Amino acid sequence: MSIDIALYDGHPAGGRRTGARMLRLSSPGAALDDALARHTDPARHRLGRIDPYGDTLFDERDAGAVFEEATALLARCTTEEQRAAVRELRDLLADCAATPGSRLVFLGD
Repeated sequence: MSIDIALYDGHPAGGRRTGARMLRLSSPGAALDDALARHTDPARHRLGRIDPYGDTLFDERDAGAVFEEATALLARCTTEEQRAAVRELRDLLADCAATPGSRLVFLGD
């Protein structure tokens, strides 16, 4: 299992005549899956609600709010692979938060 992350300039389901454009795609691999599963609680963390088997969507406001969770998650990571994956996640969250109208989509298996 592995979650890919796509950053779009709008809602990926379309909504506009031209549809949303993908700005960036990341495949942080199993290390992100492991970090999320081991170090987040779905009852307390929005990051813990990312579905590893389906798609989860954050808009730019969600991404800004979740950035602090990702920073705390980084401190709880136990391997360099997890830390690298969470740093990539933080970069994508920051890009999404800084891009009005954007969406970050977590693409589960």
